[in-house]
Amino acid sequence: MRKRLLILLTLVLIAVTVLAGCSNNSGGNAANDKNAPSGDSAKPTKLTLWTFNALHQTFYEAMATQWNETNPDKPITLEATTYPYDDMHNSLLVALQTGTGAPDLADIEISKFANYLKGDPQLAELNDVVEPELSNIVQSRVDIYAKDGKYYGIDFHIGAAVIYYNTELLDQAGVNVDDIKTWADFEEAGKKVLAATGKVMTTLETGDQWSFWPLISQRGSDFLDKDKKVILDNQANIDTLTYLQNLVKQKIAVGAPGGGHHAEEYYGFMNSGESASVFMPFWYMGRFLEYMPDLKGKIAIKPMPAWEEGGFRSAGMGGTGTVVTKQSKSIDLAKQFAAFSKLSAEGNIQIWKQLGFDPIRTDVWDSPELKEANKFSDYFGDNIFDTLNEIKDEINAVNVGELTPAASDVVKSQVMNRALVDLEDPAKVLKDAADSIK
Repeated sequence: MRKRLLILLTLVLIAVTVLAGCSNNSGGNAANDKNAPSGDSAKPTKLTLWTFNALHQTFYEAMATQWNETNPDKPITLEATTYPYDDMHNSLLVALQTGTGAPDLADIEISKFANYLKGDPQLAELNDVVEPELSNIVQSRVDIYAKDGKYYGIDFHIGAAVIYYNTELLDQAGVNVDDIKTWADFEEAGKKVLAATGKVMTTLETGDQWSFWPLISQRGSDFLDKDKKVILDNQANIDTLTYLQNLVKQKIAVGAPGGGHHAEEYYGFMNSGESASVFMPFWYMGRFLEYMPDLKGKIAIKPMPAWEEGGFRSAGMGGTGTVVTKQSKSIDLAKQFAAFSKLSAEGNIQIWKQLGFDPIRTDVWDSPELKEANKFSDYFGDNIFDTLNEIKDEINAVNVGELTPAASDVVKSQVMNRALVDLEDPAKVLKDAADSIK
């Protein structure tokens, strides 16, 4: 009797596991899908979507609901799934290369995007939905996902690099954030903060690229030039890496605990008031809300210091290109949904409201919806977009080419650690890195 009971329990557990596995997405059949319309509307078309960010998935699901309300004649059932970053990108690349198994839509992070444009891209061209909106959007944010005049991805945001100052620490040191105009000013302010509080002015990533890439972009430099040739070891980049290394040597800066600004160790460090600033793209705001709640009301968002008066005070950093694959059986509908979500005015307003990103349509930056109180204004204050409007013509674009993934990988895995932890000669570090890419 006991043995039969154990067998029965085992079968029940197996059945529960199978059912749970079958429901591990946002879609399913139309009868159960929250995105499916009710009543006598047209039969929904199922669209599958892969992403590497759970917040992106939530956004797409909300937009699918709006799509069905707006387009009852062509409803969709969105089956969205979030995978780990590397798993998703690797699986998508294999699916596209083998010609089977790809979703209708997918998110591809900017550092990986060039891998999908090699040879004959297995992504649908998006010119018919992108070109009508070019006068409304920041064009560089679609150019980075283009090849031979054809657009293949649509971004969430501009990714304007900004600096987040802990005003409580700066006030203790007698530093006015509005007096920090250049990186030389930033260094001097760091000396005052260190002397007055014993705290560092900032943290630098030793295992990621966001402490380096925006700063070289501000100088008009990059990993690659406009002809997509490697320039990682040019003088501008050497000078930038040397500047960062000198901040560490003076104890004005330290390597970010955990290696980067997305590490649990870093969040605890910053949340405890151990650093007076961090420079990251605008999309980083959400990390403060989620992981650094104790800093609410203490963080000022300001333009990046320029290298010289009149220079760039920002750079377009990061990005996620939403693509439609050629394997989709509903390419036109998938493109329309992507455009509705990420190119329309309403979609861009929702990108701000839901995700806190700086939308690529600058014409919505002054809209009433973006001035409404929300969780971001509660944390940072109600003048967030004043900073963006101040620098919108100073957001330098990056050059993305076939070698960008390799350059990004070597910066993350070698350059930052060797220069900022081992304190090796920046010129040698960058030459070794450039040679390995070439």
